[in-house]
Amino acid sequence: MKTRKLGKTGPDISEIGLGCMSLPDDALQAERIVSAALDAGINYFDTADLYMKGRNEELLGKALGSRRADIVLATKVGNRWTDGKDGWEWDPSPAHIRKSVRDSLKRLGTDYIDVYQLHGGTADDDLEAVIDVFEELKREGLIRHYGISSIRPNVFLPFLKNSSAVSNMMQYSLLDRRPEEWLGDISRAGASVVARGPLAKGLLTAESEQRAEQMDGYLSFTSGELRELSAQFRLLPGNLHGAALGFVLENKTVASAITGASSEEQLKETLRAYDNLPDSDTVRAYAALTTEQQYEKHRE
Repeated sequence: MKTRKLGKTGPDISEIGLGCMSLPDDALQAERIVSAALDAGINYFDTADLYMKGRNEELLGKALGSRRADIVLATKVGNRWTDGKDGWEWDPSPAHIRKSVRDSLKRLGTDYIDVYQLHGGTADDDLEAVIDVFEELKREGLIRHYGISSIRPNVFLPFLKNSSAVSNMMQYSLLDRRPEEWLGDISRAGASVVARGPLAKGLLTAESEQRAEQMDGYLSFTSGELRELSAQFRLLPGNLHGAALGFVLENKTVASAITGASSEEQLKETLRAYDNLPDSDTVRAYAALTTEQQYEKHRE
């Protein structure tokens, strides 16, 4: 497993990271998946306080156990829920962040978080206050680095340009190429992209045709377009799963492709695909079948 530096000042992280939102709500099953990831050289694990209302952090913390020091642990903050009530509210206030980081530390069973991320954001947020509290948490040693998880240029650009953030987690894949317009800006701000959704809900795996049949479209693609694209992908050399990972990793602004796994076999499929990444010419052939896109909202 190769690694890449996260931003200009962050840690070296594995090119494949484990997105922990998909971990099953069973401690033994979660531990098996996490252990398999660790044994394969994956060192970047991403969760959030919102997932399962904190339960996901607890599962990950227990699964890591004594191997916590071997990994780069990332979690997120900004969504507040109330026990007994459905849904959650957006709250990026310094007071909420200060409380939430300590709650996350307790659930994760650790005394520091490697990468603490703002979990979203709007143009109306006081981003300066968020950055200030993240810097305070760094000085206190509760977090080592911070970043943001956002697809809104009018949020992630000012956040990155006015802070020492090392990352932006954003959806990026052969079927969602909207980040490409902004990769240069993100890199110049001293940050890396942590790509979520590189397999587009399974549409970019061996199950592509089946998933296309089951789904009522994906982003700008209709169901019919997905089926046609799946058929075109099958005519190309290599395998779609590997090409999807290779496409995301082709740009060096991307530090890691974050893939989820609800079973050991799903994780092993991704690892096999990573071990057999196609060459650049093949990746470009796959990319030629999809279109460059732009964010239509949240640009200013």
